[in-house]
Order: sequence, then C-alpha cells, then structure tokens
Amino acid sequence: MTATLSHGPLETRGISRRRLLQAGGLGALSLGTPGIVSAGIDAERGLGKGAADKAVIFVLLCGGPSHLDTWDLKPNAPDTIRGPYNPIATAVPGMQISELHQRMAGLTQHFSLIRSMTHVGNISNHFDAMHHALSGQSEAPADAPYIGSILGKLRPNTRGIASYVWLIKCVGDPVFCAPNLGNAGHLGMTYAPLFVGSAANHPAMAEFQPPDELLPAVAPERMSVRRSLLTGLNGSSNYQAINHTLGDWQDLHGRAFELTSGAEARKAFDLSRETTEVRQRYGMHPLGQNLLLARRLVESGVGFVTVNGWTGKAPGDTGGGPPSSSWDMHGAEMGMGNAFGSGSYGMGYCLPCLDEGLSALITDLRDRGLLDQTLVVVCGEFGRTPNINVRGNNPGRQHWPSCYSAIIAGGGIRGGAVYGESDQFAAYVKDKPVRPQDMGATIYHALDIPLETRLGKDGFTRPVSSGTPLYDLFG
Repeated sequence: MTATLSHGPLETRGISRRRLLQAGGLGALSLGTPGIVSAGIDAERGLGKGAADKAVIFVLLCGGPSHLDTWDLKPNAPDTIRGPYNPIATAVPGMQISELHQRMAGLTQHFSLIRSMTHVGNISNHFDAMHHALSGQSEAPADAPYIGSILGKLRPNTRGIASYVWLIKCVGDPVFCAPNLGNAGHLGMTYAPLFVGSAANHPAMAEFQPPDELLPAVAPERMSVRRSLLTGLNGSSNYQAINHTLGDWQDLHGRAFELTSGAEARKAFDLSRETTEVRQRYGMHPLGQNLLLARRLVESGVGFVTVNGWTGKAPGDTGGGPPSSSWDMHGAEMGMGNAFGSGSYGMGYCLPCLDEGLSALITDLRDRGLLDQTLVVVCGEFGRTPNINVRGNNPGRQHWPSCYSAIIAGGGIRGGAVYGESDQFAAYVKDKPVRPQDMGATIYHALDIPLETRLGKDGFTRPVSSGTPLYDLFG
C-alpha cells in the first residue's frame, strides 16, 4: 500500500558601472557569476569525481502545472473538473499518477508525492508566487534572497566551483520572474546564480555554447594586469565613495580570474561526453537536456541547480512562449491552444517531456550512487483551477494557489509515500498543508542546515526558515 504520512547607485564621482567592469575584466561576464564550474568529469562516462557532499536539483515548472492532470487526479469528479486523463497504477501499490507518466510510474519507490502544497494569502500571480516559493517563505520581504543564494552563502564551495547555477533563466519579467532572481536579495550579487542558456542557446541544440563566463575571452596575463588596476583603486577617493559596491566587483573579478585560468572549466557543460543513448533517454528537448546537464553539474560539485521546466516548442508548433511559461496552460483564454493537446502549451506534449527527463535523472542519480546525497524537488509556483474553462476546442485551467502538488526525491527522502491530501475536487487542502516555508525548511533539513541559522544585514538578523520540515518523509 501507499505510505500516507502525517505530518545604491554606482554612477558616482566619475566611475561608472561600465568602467568598473572594464577595469576588472568583467565586461563579458554575468553580474551573478558565483564561481568556476569544476572539471572532475570522467572523459568516458561523464561521472563526477568531486560531487558535493549534498546537493539540490530544483525543477521549477514555470507557469504552474495542473495538479489534477499530473499527480493528484480525481477520476470520480465531474467532467468539468476531472480532465481527460486517467490515473494509472505504479510500482507502489495504491500510489497513482497520470497515464502520461509512463516512465515515472515504474520509479515511484524512489520519490514521494506531496498533494497538499498551498500558498498563504492566496497568491495567484506568477511574480509573487515565485518570490515566495523560491525564497522558501510566506510573506517574504521584498529583499528576500532565494534558497540557492542562501545555501551558496552558508555552504560555499571551496574548490572554485559555482555554488548556485540556474539552467535557462526565467524570462518575461515582470509577469513571470521572481524579483530577486538575479541579485540574491539582501545577500548581494556575490550570491546570485550563474545563468546558463536561453531560448536561442540551450543544450538540446547542436550548437549549444557554454556561458561566456567559462570562455577564456581575456588572456590570463591581461587579467593579471586588470586585477592590479582594480586593486589600485583601493586607495583612491573614488574607492572611498563606493567601497561597498566595489568590494562586490573585486570579488567577482577574482572569480572571473579563476574562470579564465581554469582549462577544465567547460567540461561539465560538454554533453558530447555523454553517449547518444543517455542523451536520448533524457529526451532531446530543453527540459530533458537541462536535467542531464544538472546531473553533470552536481557531479562536478555544484551545490544547488535550478532547472527551468521549459520544454521548448512542440514539434511542428510555430507558437510557444518564452522559457518561463510551458506550464501556464490557460487554453483559448490567452491564445495558448488546447491545454490537453500536444502543442507547446499542451499537457499532451509537456508532461511526457517531464516524464522522460525526470525518470532518466532519478535513474541516473540512483545508478551513480548520488541519489541519497542529491535532493530533487519538482513543483510549480502554484497549481491550476479545478474547473476547466471551455472555450471552443481549446480548454484550459487558470491559476490556483490554494492547493497543488510536488514531487520530492533523494537527499534522504524515502520513496513510495504520499504526504497530505486534497479535497474531492483538489480545490483545497484537506490534510497536512505544506506552505512555502515548510518546503524551504525541508530543503535546509536535508542539507543539515539548522533552521535557527540567521542571516541579515545592518544588524538585523533573520532565520533562514520559519517553517517545519516534513520529517516523516525522511528515513
């Protein structure tokens, strides 16, 4: 049976931001460059030799997937609610998921379902919902850093390896993207993620290029000269005026120096080191190949990888939105086609892509001995309405923050369990609500971060989490 569980302006005194970047050799670098990505990759198998003791792969299904069509189906509900898909049996007796999850159905012993996710305050817009979900807080302050940035500060890598990487930055601000995605909130730019890829340059493309941060565009000897130039600013009156901000740039410059000096930095991004069989098992679409890349990054020592759940354009589809909204399946209301069809905004295309890539990731982590030390979290910023909006032939669902679902695996999580319960129509949580701060606390607990750990600025400290870990999922 299924185990059901209980519970400041830089333009000042003549030194511009551009000039500081040029002086530091950072002109081509992302402001969020957190460090070099280590080699540590076996040339034949892609197997990492320097994996972090514990790591997180956070798969954000941007737009908000329908829980009723994925992990919390209601087959006895009216047709206006239940949707077209049937639940199927899985490797764990009594644990059912969507019929579109053919591969994941055989792996349920390795992951748990949370069917009682909920937003405090009924947050129904992407911008705020992502802010709270990614910060792991309810009523998160405007300058709240996100979990990856916090872990980058509390668990910094010591081998010149990026602590926090985001695979394809969410775009579409301010509609979709969380406000502190690129600046790490009050922690500062040092703890912002390294962004990798875009709609025009992602690892499912034959011509995919790793980020500029990893390219030796500036010769090491020139970087040495620029390092001296930047250091020379320390005694100037200009430096006195902007010393706090300059400190950030100096730190970033030091990391850039490592990037241009490290001949092995790009190996983790070289998917040609993987066999064709492995790559095809993940799926030759942006989500699948980014999940494969996430596995390689974790193997190389990266501590926190966020994977944008963008699946790319469906075959033959000339539509499809930016890499932020595959799962925002409104249907005809927003011109997105049939939410249950096989287009770019259709569950018939997106869910099999997730099934393909996620099953390959879990299998690979298990087979490589990395699942116990790698926490995998899969969720959107909210769910979708129980009621289906039917307009012509293109039905869809709207935003729904009151109740939604998530998958969690590895990192000490025991599989084959269902945590929490929704009501008969998956509209509201019936038992054991899981708030953003509880998910955040669960991540910190999996990584052995004491919840009483405090971060802050200007003498004001804040605990990393006010939530309660889902202790019953561990063991």
